[in-house]
Amino acid sequence: MSTPTPGGQPELTGQVMFYRKPEPLSLERHKNLGVKQIAAPFAFLRTAHAVPITVSEFGVVATCFPIIFVGAEKTPVAVMGVRQNENEYVDASGQPDPDTYIPAFVRRYPFVFASDPKSDKLLLCVDTEASMVSNQPDVAFFDGDKASKFTEDAIEFCKEFERQRRATAEFVEMLDKASLFEQKSVAFTPRDNQGNAGATQKIADYWAISEEGLNALPEGKFQDIRNTGALAAVYAHMVSLMNWQRVIQRTMRRLATQPAVN
Repeated sequence: MSTPTPGGQPELTGQVMFYRKPEPLSLERHKNLGVKQIAAPFAFLRTAHAVPITVSEFGVVATCFPIIFVGAEKTPVAVMGVRQNENEYVDASGQPDPDTYIPAFVRRYPFVFASDPKSDKLLLCVDTEASMVSNQPDVAFFDGDKASKFTEDAIEFCKEFERQRRATAEFVEMLDKASLFEQKSVAFTPRDNQGNAGATQKIADYWAISEEGLNALPEGKFQDIRNTGALAAVYAHMVSLMNWQRVIQRTMRRLATQPAVN
């Protein structure tokens, strides 16, 4: 993988959560752009009930959120809400709970890497419709005809994120080959202001690492996994599932304060 640099115009394919109009950062098109300070830079997180994380984040994420694996690729995500488009850790003004962790997937915004189909390069892109991107910036993307220190730091952050993303894919592949994933589901029962129970609602079907499967591994395979340093992340995931009740309780408290709909 070559060092990512601003510039170039590869064709962007696919969609990435949060990004509305990502463009490869170039001097020609974005010379006068940068970022400005705004009151709620993470307001876009309000409608994300689950956010992808990397394996290096499992330990800190486990102190706040359930970690589950979703989809055919078993992507690890931090669960921040029990219903679509509702994040229980970001308030109505767009401010995240100061006592909870914000994943790197979120913190890299408005930057993201895009692959150039014509080469092995990764190019830095910026969401030009992000609320903090401005043509009257506090911090510019370019210093003269070169990337500013701010942009260079963004490149380094995204490079590290990409390394961790690949390590996460290898972690998931290793556990999948060992048949350590099992399917699980979780549900909750909402209650009205009088405490009356409503219909039980399924929150999610997901993949989890099986503790029983881990304990049943032959000694050699268990040692192979341990030798990679993966066990800390495995146990962090298992412990994190106790946070389901924390997320559910936040939802219940919020719903209890909402006015009843006639």
